[in-house]
Amino acid sequence: MAARKPKSLTPVRRTLPDLQGVEAPERATASVSEQKINQYRKRRYQALHAETEAANKRRAAGRATARERVEMLVDDGSFVELDVFATHRSHGFGMEDRRIAGDGVVAGFGDIDGRAVAVYAYDATVFGGSLGEVTAEKIIKVQELALRNRVPIIGINDSGGARIQEGVVALAGYADIFYRNVRSSGVIPQISIIAGPCTGGAVYLPAITDFIFIVAGQGYMFITGPEVIRVVTGEAVSFDELGGGDVHNATSGVAHFLPRSEDECAAGVRRLLSYLPSSNNERPPFVPTTDDSERADPELQTIVPEAPNKPYDMRELVARVLDNREFFEVQPFFAKNIVVGLGRLGGHVVGIVGNQPKHLAGAIDINASVKAARFIRFCDAFGIPIISFVDVPGYLPGRDQEHGGIIRHGAKLLYAYAEATVPKLTVITRKDYGGAYCVMSPKQMGADLNLAWPTAEIAVMGPDAAVNIIYKRDLSSAADPTARRQQLVNEYTTRFANPYVAAERGYIDDVIEPRETRRSLVRGLELCLRKTIERPPRKHGNIPL
Repeated sequence: MAARKPKSLTPVRRTLPDLQGVEAPERATASVSEQKINQYRKRRYQALHAETEAANKRRAAGRATARERVEMLVDDGSFVELDVFATHRSHGFGMEDRRIAGDGVVAGFGDIDGRAVAVYAYDATVFGGSLGEVTAEKIIKVQELALRNRVPIIGINDSGGARIQEGVVALAGYADIFYRNVRSSGVIPQISIIAGPCTGGAVYLPAITDFIFIVAGQGYMFITGPEVIRVVTGEAVSFDELGGGDVHNATSGVAHFLPRSEDECAAGVRRLLSYLPSSNNERPPFVPTTDDSERADPELQTIVPEAPNKPYDMRELVARVLDNREFFEVQPFFAKNIVVGLGRLGGHVVGIVGNQPKHLAGAIDINASVKAARFIRFCDAFGIPIISFVDVPGYLPGRDQEHGGIIRHGAKLLYAYAEATVPKLTVITRKDYGGAYCVMSPKQMGADLNLAWPTAEIAVMGPDAAVNIIYKRDLSSAADPTARRQQLVNEYTTRFANPYVAAERGYIDDVIEPRETRRSLVRGLELCLRKTIERPPRKHGNIPL
């Protein structure tokens, strides 16, 4: 796909009709049609340039207006705006004297890389971008348009929340929007951009969508604001500390991407969409590659260290296998002990899930379970095959994990893998111990192709721990416990800590040389793309929460 030159935040200069002289005497003889057309031009010009002083202030502060953000995102000249002339219907509080066209949101449809998308962007220059009855109606219209026509929808959030002057009508508007978010879930991709405030009940709109981008230093999300927290709890906290991009990308896991500018954000959204189908009725976009599917990579032969406890970077391994070594990581700052993201194999889009030995030795904890499970369910919903790279010593032990609900959260990952019906391919690179074996896409969980490297160790637990339990009495009575222990560890390693016991039972389809991983996965994927599974009739399952 050809690279697209990023759009700039430089104010957009539109070509508008020349209105000078419309009411001049020489135009007095204009036909009725011409008069109406000129009136239309004037009204449209006024609608597109409402609140220009506020817009200029935003540009001076380095922030784009709502229309500029949309134009930054979509292909040049492709955006078609809807409901330009819509205004609120409320009375009281002086609202009847301020009826501004557009009513605080820019909504419509356009193209991204030639593919149709629906877009809406809150306009913070109109009533602070607050949501009222008409604002909600405009968003709902593009939501339904997107769902009916099976195209992705992108929402750009920069809003002061519900419009207080409209009371419960505004709250009802949010509920109507949330309802359509849920109806669209798993049918069309839904992407949210947080380019300014997103607070109170408004945060649930992006939370229901598939991916969230928060512009660093600019966007923030929280349910209860700093002032309320200060009054209720006495705690002083800033907007960024409470719900800024760093918090939601690294700590809460609410967001998925942290672009450093609006330009970078638009480029990130476009790149993400390049991997996604327009709906669950389509296959992900196939992009022919010049990267040889038979390519071997000798560097993979030594990427796993000799020492079993020495870390390596799973992202490097993944990139070496994918087409052109391009890996688009999702949630890179949250739950770093597991890696998820998108790439291509032989031109086909794949979702990647891999344990990360560089963090917590790749052990699975609460956050890693939640992160990977939701990504797997997204891939399954949109027909994206899942490739799992396994190097996991087990679940992370500890009181905090148990009290935090590792049982129910860990079960989410198991449930997601078992539920997924897309092609599932697994490569075990090193450790695959204990309950984590059952969770990381084994044959018994419906995986289609399970491969292992010669360095793989598949067992109930590591050799050291196993020997301590199995041979406890033997070691306590040995003349030289240290030497005896080492002997037993070596025997256990030879017997169990290898891929061949599992391969003998058919739990592993093949043991391959690391350098042949790309070739084996491409061939397996091309076969499994034909996969069909009939699920038992049911309304829906009950995923652990």
